[in-house]
This record gives sequence, structure tokens and C-alpha cells, in this order.
Amino acid sequence: MSIQQSHQNLSLGNNYEKVVAKYRPIFQRIAEGVVRREKNRTLPYEPIQWLKETGFGAVRVPSAFGGDGLSQKQLFQLLIELAKADSNVVQALRGHFAFVEDRLNAHKNASQEVWFERFLNGEIVGNAWTEIGKVEIGDVITRVTERQNGQLIVNGKKYYSTGTIFAEWIDLFAYDETTDQHVIAAVSTKDTGVHIDDDWDGFGQKTTGSGTLTLKNVTTTRDHILPFDERFKYQTAFYQVVHLATLAGIAHAAVATFTQEVRNRTRIYSHGNADLVREDPQILQVIGQASAQAYAAEAIALRAAEALDDAYLSHFQNDEQAELQANDHAELESSQGQVVISQLVLSLTSDLFNALGASASSTEKQLDRFWRNARVVSSHNPLIYKQKVIGDWVVNQAALPYVWQIGNSPLAKDKEIAA
Repeated sequence: MSIQQSHQNLSLGNNYEKVVAKYRPIFQRIAEGVVRREKNRTLPYEPIQWLKETGFGAVRVPSAFGGDGLSQKQLFQLLIELAKADSNVVQALRGHFAFVEDRLNAHKNASQEVWFERFLNGEIVGNAWTEIGKVEIGDVITRVTERQNGQLIVNGKKYYSTGTIFAEWIDLFAYDETTDQHVIAAVSTKDTGVHIDDDWDGFGQKTTGSGTLTLKNVTTTRDHILPFDERFKYQTAFYQVVHLATLAGIAHAAVATFTQEVRNRTRIYSHGNADLVREDPQILQVIGQASAQAYAAEAIALRAAEALDDAYLSHFQNDEQAELQANDHAELESSQGQVVISQLVLSLTSDLFNALGASASSTEKQLDRFWRNARVVSSHNPLIYKQKVIGDWVVNQAALPYVWQIGNSPLAKDKEIAA
């Protein structure tokens, strides 16, 4: 299939303002309940249902198949707006949009209309890749096996199963013993043997549904087993840019919230610079600095998203070298963006407290949620290792790691603690 022939079936962009107009009223409703959900640790079942009902999960599905046909840059602009309303909701949908992206790439060689229709009907996909405990790095305990009657079954246990508790499907990383390969098993959350616990105990991103998933003799079919080595090549960059969009949204939300606090503040310090806090030049400096940092975070995130669009398009050009270069570029830009945006947003969400007094620490206000959420999002992929691989690329042209894992060191076999 040539790039010219496939244009109508690709998601290359749409009228952003027209598309976002459908969703902004929902974002506003989501924002109105964010402090309550944060304070009470209430999972956003209702907000995610609102999004499902309007087809939000299908914004990347090509227009030719009934979706919005947004480019990735437009998708991430949309996610920044949603993250401004509630960053937990974006995190909960991260696995879904990655699975959608994989199906968009797979559509090059095989029709994905069945999945497109599911997305259009409001079905979303949760994420379940990581195992904790004593699983050794490079290994995966979750297995696909075959019964004597030929039925395929899945058994395993995952943590960080973000978004699965809200989803109809699970993007499950496993080892298929029947074919001796790593796979993605697309498992229905409605299947007997699927159990989801909301036991995520992080101090930030508390309502993302990132708890434990247990699968016991869950049946599946061969057409729902997807070889992992066929996964879309820019997946690591894509996952990272979701984080960048989330951080940019957190930054904008923090600036808007603290700005309103400054406008409304009546108490002043005797050694301040004005009769009203909102006229104090040092306070205005704090807000101005944070606003500039939020702007930079969004600009960098969207620049990285443009590289993802290039990688997506290159997949359909039948030029392996061009595709490799586009994927390298996407991985590099997402990594560079992570290093800078994480530091920008962690800084501004802390420094904004300099614009207020001790009352800003009230748990009623939940102003600390911005830093807590940014800190957890920034912890997913260690910055020090990202800095190292960027430097190795720049100095030595060392290959960037498209896929990486976490697990127990072989030297820690006899240790009791396995985190």
C-alpha cells in the first residue's frame, strides 16, 4: 500500500476547534469534581463514562471509519486540556490510547475495523504489563497456555494495571507458551477469572486505578493474541509523550489555581510590597515565572508529538531506513522532553507556594496535589537513565532503547525484599 493510496485511511488531522468543542463541556464537568475526588480518593468512574459516551476513546480512529481522525499532535493537545481538568483521568487512559495507536499501525497489513468499531462504541483498554515481587528482569510470569481441548487460557498477576478498572479490555503483556514468544493478550475485563483490586497506594495520581490485576484461567482466542515484536515501533516514545502532556496539563492547572488564590487573597504581610497581594510585584513574579514554565512544557510536549506523527506516517511509506530514522527522532525528542518538562513542572508546582501563606497547605484546598501528581508522573521512567541514553546517543551515536523492562536483579535471588 503506497502512502498516496492510504491517505484516506490514516489519521493525519482534523479541525481541532471543531473536535474539541465536543469535549470541553465534559472537561469542565470533570474539573468541577477534581478536588473532591482527590481529597476522598474517589475513582473517576463517572467522568470516564462521560468520555466514553461521547466517543473520546476514538479521537484517533480515522475519519473514514467514523472517528475524529486527529493527528497525534492534536491528540496530545486534547490530553493537555483534559489533564488540566484532572491529570488522573489522562493517566487512566494512557494504556487505551497506546493500544489504539498499535491498532492504527496494524491496519497497514490487516483490517482493524472490528477494533475501530469497539472504540467508536465507547470501549476502552486498560494497561497491564508490569509484575512486581520476585520476577526477574527479562522474565514475565503471566502465561498463555493451551488446554487439552485446544482452548487458550491466561494466568498471571499484574500491578500498575492503570485504567483497567474502568476498561472493557486489557492490554496484557504475557508469554505465550504455545508459540514461545512474548505477546499482548487482549483480554475482556468481563471474562470469568478477571479480578481487579484498587490497591494502588501512591501519594500522587491516586485515582488512576493502578492496582492489582489477577487472571485465573481466563479464556482467550488466537485472534486476541498479538505478537509483541509486531508492536508499533514508537510505543515507548508515545507512552512518554502521554506523560509530557499530563505534566503540561498539571502545570497549567497549577498556574490557574494559584492565580485565583492570589486574586482572592486579602491577608498581607507587613513587610510585603503592596496593599493587595495581587499587586505585589514579587508575587506577580512568582506567577509569571510559573506561567512561562507551563508554556514551555506544553510547547515541548507538542513538538515531541510532531515527531510521533512523523513516525506514524513513516510506517506507511515502505522505506525501512526512513522509518528507523523517524522512530529514532521520536524516541530522542520524547526523552529530551521528559528531562526538561519534569524539572520545569516539579519546580513550578513547588515554587508557586511562595505566592501564598501557610494557609495554602490546608488539606481542604488540596494545592499539594499538583506537585504530588507531577512527582509520581515524573518517576515512571527514571530521569537519570534518560539523561544517560541521550548523552550516549549524542556522544557515541549509541542506539536508543525502544523497549526496556524492570524486574529483580539476578543477584537479588535470595533477598526477601523485591520491590
